[in-house]
Amino acid sequence: MKPGAPVAGSSSLQAALGGNCPRCGAHTLFDGWVRFAHRCRGCGLDFDSFNVGDGPAAFLIFIVGTIVVVAALVVDGAFSPPWWVHLVWIPVATALTLGGLRLSKALLLAQAFKHRAPEGRITP
Repeated sequence: MKPGAPVAGSSSLQAALGGNCPRCGAHTLFDGWVRFAHRCRGCGLDFDSFNVGDGPAAFLIFIVGTIVVVAALVVDGAFSPPWWVHLVWIPVATALTLGGLRLSKALLLAQAFKHRAPEGRITP
């Protein structure tokens, strides 16, 4: 495979779910749980050149917050549990946030690669 050719049949979502490089498909996108590697060890694609910013985190806070608050209100209204039962929402919100952050960052990077999205600039 040529180093510049995209992976045949691989969608951005498949690459994001697997933590794969959007160019060669190698499992090299992440260097930690949510931290990107500097470059792909398979094809050399520079992941630092893609700026995903804080967009995934900002949207995820709203989505996870809505899910957890609605679920807590439903549980409280339906069962009226003691206050300490609601402590379960802390690990639930943490798991949803960390899992969603990894997926959303990878998806945004894969989409930026697929569409060759340049960094935003204001033209004079």
